[in-house]
Amino acid sequence: MTSTAPEKALSGAAPAPGRQVELSIGGMTCASCAARIEKKLNRMDGVTATVNYATEKAKVSYPDGTEVADLIATVEKTGYTAQEPPPPAPVTAEEGEAQAAPAADGELLSLRQRLYVSLALTVPVVLMAMVPALQFDNWQWLSLTLAAPVVVWGAFPFHRAAWTNARHGAATMDTLVSIGTLAALGWSVWALFWGTAGMPGMRHAFEFTVSRTDGSSSIYLEAAAGVTTFILAGRYLEARAKRKSGAALRALLELGTKDVSVLRAGKEVRIPVGQLAVGDRFVVRPGEKIATDGTVVEGSSAVDAAMLTGESVPVDVTVGDAVTGATVNAGGRLVVEATRVGSDTQLARMATLVEDAQNGKAEVQRLADRISGVFVPAVLFIAVATFGVWLGATGNTVAAFTAAIAVLIIACPCALGLATPTALMVGTGRGAQLGILIKGPEVLESTRRVDTVVLDKTGTVTTGRMQLQDVFTAPGVDEGELLRLAGALEHSSEHPIAQAIAAGAVERAGSLPVPENFENVAGLGVQGVVDGHAVLVGRQKLLADWAIELPRELAEAKAAAEAEGRTAVAVAWDGEARGVLTVADAIKETSAEAVAELRRLGLKPVLLTGDNQLVAESVARAVGIDEVIAEVLPQDKVDVVKRLQGEGRTVAMVGDGVNDAAALATADLGLAMGTGTDAAIEAGDLTLVRGDLRVAADAIRLSRRTLATIKGNLFWAFGYNVAALPLAAFGMLNPMIAGAAMAFSSVFVVTNSLRLRAFK
Repeated sequence: MTSTAPEKALSGAAPAPGRQVELSIGGMTCASCAARIEKKLNRMDGVTATVNYATEKAKVSYPDGTEVADLIATVEKTGYTAQEPPPPAPVTAEEGEAQAAPAADGELLSLRQRLYVSLALTVPVVLMAMVPALQFDNWQWLSLTLAAPVVVWGAFPFHRAAWTNARHGAATMDTLVSIGTLAALGWSVWALFWGTAGMPGMRHAFEFTVSRTDGSSSIYLEAAAGVTTFILAGRYLEARAKRKSGAALRALLELGTKDVSVLRAGKEVRIPVGQLAVGDRFVVRPGEKIATDGTVVEGSSAVDAAMLTGESVPVDVTVGDAVTGATVNAGGRLVVEATRVGSDTQLARMATLVEDAQNGKAEVQRLADRISGVFVPAVLFIAVATFGVWLGATGNTVAAFTAAIAVLIIACPCALGLATPTALMVGTGRGAQLGILIKGPEVLESTRRVDTVVLDKTGTVTTGRMQLQDVFTAPGVDEGELLRLAGALEHSSEHPIAQAIAAGAVERAGSLPVPENFENVAGLGVQGVVDGHAVLVGRQKLLADWAIELPRELAEAKAAAEAEGRTAVAVAWDGEARGVLTVADAIKETSAEAVAELRRLGLKPVLLTGDNQLVAESVARAVGIDEVIAEVLPQDKVDVVKRLQGEGRTVAMVGDGVNDAAALATADLGLAMGTGTDAAIEAGDLTLVRGDLRVAADAIRLSRRTLATIKGNLFWAFGYNVAALPLAAFGMLNPMIAGAAMAFSSVFVVTNSLRLRAFK
């Protein structure tokens, strides 16, 4: 389910009838918890709710007759906690992050402590149980001393979740973990104190035979402690990934300025940006970010909006032009009058887009939790039935209890807990070597279904940096001389296009002379004296102001370059036009190969950009893309992704800019270039560290392979349960062999996962 809030946020449409609230949810341990809360809330009259397990938030629309307290009460009756976030306050991004950090750190620290302590206690327990040479007299009592804290304290989160679920008539993987570990510990305690397992000299040898046994001499402490530690490891990895769920929004907010120079009675006063009001006039110097959305009232400059709009060429602005907050003043001094502040700015609206897109994503229910909803009650029923049938048939309580315990232990999901984390760890480790970061298992499901890949142009298909392309000279003019004179003037300018020409001139012609009488002509170009020549570099109008016309061949070259979407700069000296320089955002060398590879994977590429149509079509032709969507604003990118999804396509989005963040979050699969902004990286599902588009194809192949491995692991984890449960129920599988089978299934799962290391 995808929220329509992003559209409302930017279109200004009226909100849906009723009211909306966002609740912070506590106590969820798996995706099925989120589904249960969502189901309960949606049963309320007039209530529509979406619960996001990753962000631990519920976005709820409710009618006027319903109170927020009623919603919170419903969540609490379901067995979880809920609270309404405090009203927004004008805090900086750093303060907001500091406030959010303690709770996340506390959860992570608690899990890490339980994992490390449990691991330290479990290793000797497993070694003593598996290696007879380590079994000294009374070793079993040391094993109990070490294993009991693991099962009771280490697994406490599972016991608590199982109890909460039981009170509400539900069962999840936590239920199996809790019952299995407690049953193994309980039986071991019984065998030690009331059976023969506590006798001095007791040895714990594996006997791979199918036979009926009373089990009073067997203990299963290594199974109980091992299951707890393995599941804790998986839960810790999951919690660590969830901690970054709000980083995209923080990255967006951090783009804005922290303070601003406001004009008060003709003097500049530095104030926090939160105190800026509509109508205030503020100063923006070269290199500074524009504090908020506004209109230029004094000065002219070039504004670099690449981070926010994806436009590769800086935009010239002068009095009366609108500017956007968080864009960079690349040229002269500006005075801007604020027209929108706070939550009304384009940057704030983009932050809302990202948040709504993340919250609106349909949660992919983990396969293990879906199956455990049926599997857990079935196992409990089989265990109880086994005990009852054996007791009624033989009257032997010990034999009946042994068979029931074997059922629980063989069903205890050790391999199930390892299936996803091990494949994910190996897959992500191999991915890191290839420049691919996979955020979590829920990402992988989308890679299998993706059939369309939307590619942002600037910084993804292209380098995102303006570069000197072609040099056209008039008859008799030396190219090196043209570059030296033009590059010398442009080197003194702060304009990004000028800097690209200067850099290209140094690369091709060597060192540049120092100009005299340099002057920046606002909106037209630069002029000055270089080596005794009066040089003009800029728009054709600058030359026309000096009564200089471009000869036919140069005019044709300029027109052809502009037809391909390039920026053409004219050069003249001593009263004559001498050449034309073209500048463009260069296409990455590997982009065409990457597009071909994506096609081989069965994906249809689409080029999406904020640049103009000519630039976009030129780039698309060069890399082999047929479908082009150009001249789109950030909110339009979200709409384009939704439109493609509405056509029945499963969409992957590759981008690197802040303007791509919302689209990355809205797409079925978001691939963020690691060379891009933090906002894009955090909003994406996969991060391509190297900034090479070819890695996008590798990422999809690796993700599909990892998903297949996870599903294979889950099939085995459940398959061995299904095969072994009848043996355990009929008393043909003692709990010791059940523990060995469980250990073998874990080894199989890990070995299967390790095959991902060979991915190329």
